[in-house]
Formats: sequence, C-alpha cells, structure tokens
Amino acid sequence: MIPLRSTAVAAAVFASLSASALAAPTTLRASHQFPGGRGDVRDEMVQIIARDAKAANVDLEIQVYPGASLFKPNEQWNALVNGQLDLSSFPLDYASGKVRAFGATLMPGLVRSHERAQRLNNSTFMKDIKAQIDKAGVVVLADAWLAGAIASKKGCIRRPDDIQGLKVRSAGPTFASMWQSAGASIVSIPSNEVYNALQTGVADATDTSSSSFISFRIYEQVKCLTAPGDNALWFMYEPVLMSKKSFSRLDKKQRDVLLQAGKKSQQFFAENAKGLDEEMVKVFKDHNVEVITLTPAEYDAWVKVAQKSSYAEFDKDVPNGKKLIEEALSVK
Repeated sequence: MIPLRSTAVAAAVFASLSASALAAPTTLRASHQFPGGRGDVRDEMVQIIARDAKAANVDLEIQVYPGASLFKPNEQWNALVNGQLDLSSFPLDYASGKVRAFGATLMPGLVRSHERAQRLNNSTFMKDIKAQIDKAGVVVLADAWLAGAIASKKGCIRRPDDIQGLKVRSAGPTFASMWQSAGASIVSIPSNEVYNALQTGVADATDTSSSSFISFRIYEQVKCLTAPGDNALWFMYEPVLMSKKSFSRLDKKQRDVLLQAGKKSQQFFAENAKGLDEEMVKVFKDHNVEVITLTPAEYDAWVKVAQKSSYAEFDKDVPNGKKLIEEALSVK
C-alpha cells in the first residue's frame, strides 16, 4: 500500500509539471529568403516583431529563419495559407501564380515614388488587394513597398532598345512581360539565386529591389545600375504576412502584441525606405559600377511598352484587372 504522504507528493509534482507545460510559451516560426544579420530591411522588420513579441511577456516567441533556410522562396505562400508557416516577409507577387491579382503589386510604372507608395497603402487599390490576401487565409502585419532597379553586365539600360537580346532575370511576370516585349529573354529564379546566375552567364541582367541589390552583392557582377531616382519604374509590395490559422490560435493579448509590433515594423520601414535607394547608389558607386537614372521621357517610353504588354495581359487574365490598375493610377 502506497503511503498517503507519497501520494500527496506525487500529486504535487504532477500538478507542478502540468502547470509548467501549460505555461510554456507559444513559439512561432518566421521564414524569409533574405540574409539575416546583414542589415536587410526585410529581415529587420521581422526581427522587430520577434523582439517586441518576446518583450511583451505574453508567452509568445518567434524563431526567425532567414536565407530560405526553412522554406524555399516560392513555397512560403502555400505554407502560410496551410498553416505550416506562421510568419514571412514575402514578395507578394511570388504568389501571383495562385492569386493573379497579386501581379498588380509588381507592375511597371504603377507606383513611381516612395511618397506615392505611402498613399497607396490606404487606397481602394490596396483594400482590394488585402481582401484577396484575407480570402486566401493570410493576415497582413506590416506594409512595405520597396523601390528597385535593373542592372546589367553589358551596359546601361535606359531605353527599351538597350535590353534587346539580353537574358534578364525578372522578379515577376509583369516585368518579365515588359522586358520580353522589348526583346529580352527571361530567366525565372528568385532573388537569392541572382548572383550565381550573373556570375555563370545564365543571366546578363536583373531587376530586383534596392535592398536585394545590396544584400546579395550584385554590385560584384554588373557594369551599370539604373537606379530608381525620381522616375522609379520598379516597386514591389513585400509585406510581413502571417497565417490566419496561426493568428487565430493565439489569445487576444498575443494577437494585439503582434498587431502593434507590425505597426512599429511598418513605421521603421517607412522611415528607412528612401534611404535604401541612396545606400544602394553609394555602394554601387563605391564598387566602380556606373549608376544612372531614367529621365521622364525614358520612363514614359518604358510605360508605353508596359501598357501594350504587362497592362494588357493583366487586364485579359485577371478578373477586374483593368479596375485594379485604374484604382492604383488614380492615387495622386
């Protein structure tokens, strides 16, 4: 027969262990394709949310997996939708194969400046895009529009004629359509594979965000960079996203902490967005890469190519595609 004292001790130990198990913090996994610990703004946006979640003492921690170490870039959207992945800093256009409307978030000439990008965040255009994100089962924690550029191993790209015959890595189908219409052939790879593609001759040129041009050291492989300047042809929406399945499993305090951290992360990005372009220009010049910007006339020439290719195809392939483009262009 077991003594009552031993039974009481065992019960107390069991209760203590059970309480410890219940008190264990919820750990979320965040994945992105960008370098960690090198000052990439997208990694820092995720790190801000992770730090604030831990500091809030609501039994919530976020483990960040940078550099595509957990999921490959093109696998992240499905993983978010399915609840296999909790958070990601994600170029939304990468999911345009699943939701074609997302192609509008990397459309040539649709944004043009950082100031206009900020106004777009609260527009009907973005409300419609976010409705599609929500419908798919994903939550937006922070908005981010990164300006971008195009760089080439062959020479400067100013006008449509300059890209004819080049093998161009393009970040998404809308830019690919424009480059192809101007006479380029397209190389389809994510940004973390661009360096090797340029190095081995698989690609002659690439478009990508200002932050990626720095993070992936593209300056080591090109001769000329067409920077955003006052006439930025390239802007991409790269928000911090969360699986709705993961979000709904959290308690209200934890959800509120993430939403507040998302706002802080978005503010951090807004304060640093334009500086990313300036930093890119400095880094490329420091590495003896020629840097140019488009004149208004050169910008208009590219938009005309885009209207006949990217815009026309988007209107044809996407329900309400023309309406989405018109909503974005109506933002002054």
